Amino acid sequence: MPQHLIRKLEQFTRLCHEDRCALVETANQRPRLYGAHQDIIREGDTPEHVNLILDGWACRYKTLENGRRQIISFFMPGDLCDPHIFVLRAMDHSIGAITSVRLAEISRAAMMRLTDRHPRVTRALWWETLVTAAVQREWTVNLGQRTALERLAHLLCELFIRLRAVGLTDGDSCLLPVTQVDLGDATGLSNVHVNRVLQELRAAGQIALKGKRLTIPDLEALQDVALFNPNYLHLDREGRHLDANQTVEHTPG
Repeated sequence: MPQHLIRKLEQFTRLCHEDRCALVETANQRPRLYGAHQDIIREGDTPEHVNLILDGWACRYKTLENGRRQIISFFMPGDLCDPHIFVLRAMDHSIGAITSVRLAEISRAAMMRLTDRHPRVTRALWWETLVTAAVQREWTVNLGQRTALERLAHLLCELFIRLRAVGLTDGDSCLLPVTQVDLGDATGLSNVHVNRVLQELRAAGQIALKGKRLTIPDLEALQDVALFNPNYLHLDREGRHLDANQTVEHTPG
């Protein structure tokens, strides 16, 4: 069930019953399972479908010739990996599973059918695409201007708020299944540096990490440390006026 995707899209527009049913039907057609650290698609491969993460975490990454890896984004339940991927003849990046992942492979035909027949879903996907671009801009600022402490704190704030938006937090805590190596590859820091910054955040009482569970006792305080402004996530329901009860005009084809 793509309940996390539905919850995320409804941040941008109010879906009707038929919209939700169509999303469920689309997500149930081609389920796939991947093991932890397994590539879902590699750079150079021809993309044939959109991947919807149902359970587990994955990442988008690039690898240099000498083996160094840069994580460009994290995917969590409810995330569509490149909904417009069909325009590419070959992948210019890879997507790999961080944990075991259950996903839905959505074919080009199924994606076109969904967006053609359900304009509210299409509009919500536009918003989702804009947010994805905004996140990438923020990551660029993170790598170029923030200190190591600010970078890591900023990433933790972002991940927590994204998880909370799709109902995957428990009070002030959430599952954080990424390793320190993953965090370093996402923030441009060495494993040693990541460990040092996490210890600093722990010592200041800003975070608690036990196993793979992150707790943020005071999110606003951590946001202050990170110079974090959540406006780029657009979770203030800017699309509320796109009401499912309104008549939506179809563009003549």
